[in-house]
Amino acid sequence: MGNRASREANPAAQTAGGTAAATANVGGAPPAETAASSAECPVPAEFRAQVYRNPAVYNVYNQRIDGGAVVPGQRQQQDELDPTNMMPREPNQQPCPGQKQPLSTARLPSNIPKGGTDSTWTYPSPQMFFNALRRKGKGDDVSEEDMESVVFTHNTMNEMTWQQVARWESLHYSECPSATLLRFHGRPDELSPLARLSSWLGGPLPFDRHDWYVDRCGREVRYVIDFYFDDDKAGSPEAFDIRVRPALDSPVAALDRVKMWVYENFAQYGLPCPVTGHPSTIAQRQSGQEQPQQPQPGGSS
Repeated sequence: MGNRASREANPAAQTAGGTAAATANVGGAPPAETAASSAECPVPAEFRAQVYRNPAVYNVYNQRIDGGAVVPGQRQQQDELDPTNMMPREPNQQPCPGQKQPLSTARLPSNIPKGGTDSTWTYPSPQMFFNALRRKGKGDDVSEEDMESVVFTHNTMNEMTWQQVARWESLHYSECPSATLLRFHGRPDELSPLARLSSWLGGPLPFDRHDWYVDRCGREVRYVIDFYFDDDKAGSPEAFDIRVRPALDSPVAALDRVKMWVYENFAQYGLPCPVTGHPSTIAQRQSGQEQPQQPQPGGSS
């Protein structure tokens, strides 16, 4: 995910799994479908073959791997992919120079539906993560013993992030009940406008930023995600704060922000949705009643 290793390596980070980030039923609408509920497809069986699937498929490096157009400058990298697993030919699973002990090469499937496929995204192995940190010059303060904790925290935070994205996508459930994550882009050195404004007002700076691109049944929607860590709360679930919102790339995104603000504030005071009149469960996000699903062994890359 590109998180700062010094934050993730904290053994207390393993408690992040207890942090709540609910996929809420906004305004009484049905919850957005996640990989965990994929068995309950809302589309009749005879029409499932016609369900929209994005023609583009990306790998974890934000490169297209379906044979379609690629971004200029990525052709060389694209040519270096191993067609058997669509990962770089370079031995990402091999120990890097100077590594002191072997690391696991096992990869876990996430609960995050992958755009353009019928499967979910697959998380990197501890060895792949360690190699990536060293390659980016961020692994000097991380030892091999830290990697299980680092990868656990990375995976848990991604699950929590997707739950928040799905909560936003539930605003559009009627038009797209099965949004998927098409691709993502780490931007750790670029502050989002909201993070910059918060810092000007005396708030903390995020330790990482991601842009996630969601496939809303043919419409690509960008989400901006800021990741915060509170050193004073290290060792508790509240140490991590993930702030997700749709990027203001369209009037629809701006309207979604207004809607969510209204829904959250009404739910916070136990008031029904002002649009539908139904109770809203979105306040569960504040009270920690839901936990992210943990990745399970098995599945495909």
